[in-house]
Amino acid sequence: MSDLPNCPKCNSEYTYEDGNLLICPECAHEWTLESDSENSEGPKIIKDANGNVLNGGDSVTVIKDLKVKGSSSVLKIGTKVKNIRLVDGDHDIDCKIDGFGAMKLKSEFVKKI
Repeated sequence: MSDLPNCPKCNSEYTYEDGNLLICPECAHEWTLESDSENSEGPKIIKDANGNVLNGGDSVTVIKDLKVKGSSSVLKIGTKVKNIRLVDGDHDIDCKIDGFGAMKLKSEFVKKI
């Protein structure tokens, strides 16, 4: 029996091959061995809304009014965020915003200062 890699999305060990695709029956994620090796080669590059590469410690500005989940407040356009941390996941920026506290933002809604 061949050793197939675990699912990169949910880490399930029950992956199987279908042609040149690898499929996870638990989360229905599909990928190829080529894309799996491309993703593991280097760190993920995170870009802002204008296509500038973001680094940890950068300062960014919010480009769109964002509703704060679980609250009735809104993060206004033009809000400056200092000293960001880049993380893996759907929301790829961790930060602290004055008046709001710790937040997670998507890189598509910010621009580098």
